[in-house]
Amino acid sequence: MTQKANWNYPTSVRFGAGRVAELADVCKAAGIARPLFVTDPGLAALPMTRAAVESLKGLGVGVFSEIKSNPVESNVAAGVAVLRAGKHDGVVAFGGGSALDVGKVIAFMAGQMRPMWDFEDVGDWWTRADPKGIAPVIAVPTTSGTGSEVGRAGVITQEATHTKKVIFHPKMMPVTTICDPALTVGLPPHITAATGMDAFAHCLEAYCAPGFHPLADGVAVEGMRLVKENLAQAVKAGGDLEARGNMMAAAAMGATAFQKGLGAIHALSHPIGALYDTHHGLTNAVFMPYVLAFNRKAIEGKIARLAAYMGLGGSFDAFQGFVLSLRDEIGIPHTLKGLKVDGAQAKLIAEMAIVDPTAGGNPIALDVAGARRIFDMALNGDLKTV
Repeated sequence: MTQKANWNYPTSVRFGAGRVAELADVCKAAGIARPLFVTDPGLAALPMTRAAVESLKGLGVGVFSEIKSNPVESNVAAGVAVLRAGKHDGVVAFGGGSALDVGKVIAFMAGQMRPMWDFEDVGDWWTRADPKGIAPVIAVPTTSGTGSEVGRAGVITQEATHTKKVIFHPKMMPVTTICDPALTVGLPPHITAATGMDAFAHCLEAYCAPGFHPLADGVAVEGMRLVKENLAQAVKAGGDLEARGNMMAAAAMGATAFQKGLGAIHALSHPIGALYDTHHGLTNAVFMPYVLAFNRKAIEGKIARLAAYMGLGGSFDAFQGFVLSLRDEIGIPHTLKGLKVDGAQAKLIAEMAIVDPTAGGNPIALDVAGARRIFDMALNGDLKTV
């Protein structure tokens, strides 16, 4: 099957190997005359990144790469200053979730006069923004995990409180996304594994979130099938473009589906990432089976249907067994100790988890006791169903 197509779901997507060559044309079509190329320090010096920047030389491109792996507010402030100083009129966000999120929030904040935290994803706070000041974004993912390339938000850590916050506005959606799986070929196996499990977590939590959204459920289920059939291959044979392409599609599907909701996997991963600077996808992967066990009584029937679709035998236990075996196959630690996370801040993490905006989507209402229970399960490797 040829993995080359143009989609309009949920934004304009140009999908296929080699399509990063269309970057300059995409910028021109979006009316961007002076793009700010936002990436992370690790990518900035790579040949593929230099080639992408070089393709934009005729457009007065500038480069910004002062981004942490768990981006913080000062990264956004520095990027906005560069954008304004260079009179840039749009952003090319090139990289993994950190670069994509920061690039989108820089473009969003370019014309805003209020503090960034006034636009946190709470109620209708997004209506406080001046939509005329939002610069257009072209997104080019180089990992297959967050799906930020098809999302309307960015996750930024508030440094004063060490809290991850979601900044949201409908116009933060990139106007065009280039999904070129060839850009992911050089990813190390452990990053391929962690980002792939992030995509799986997005699909899984969206599917399990309560509420009626059959469109999201359908996208999530097929996204999980793609992960099942391609992630281990992408980890073991990084040059397999078909596996890489299917994982890139699954990542976009996860972010498309999770408009329905997320849950305790993310609610607990966010504070741990902010406090311990762990990789977000890897943290999600560690928590996954423990959150499944915690939520079992609320999701057992749904998971059985999912398992049947995925060819796993049609039971909760079969699906849980698949998750555990996949994690083992691709090198995911079984407990939080593998992330160098201890129990010293367990109480604080539980308290932070229940106020995280993703907590509300958990199938079982998450309180401090429940969040602490899941944390302890993940710390000690306890998979007993509660």
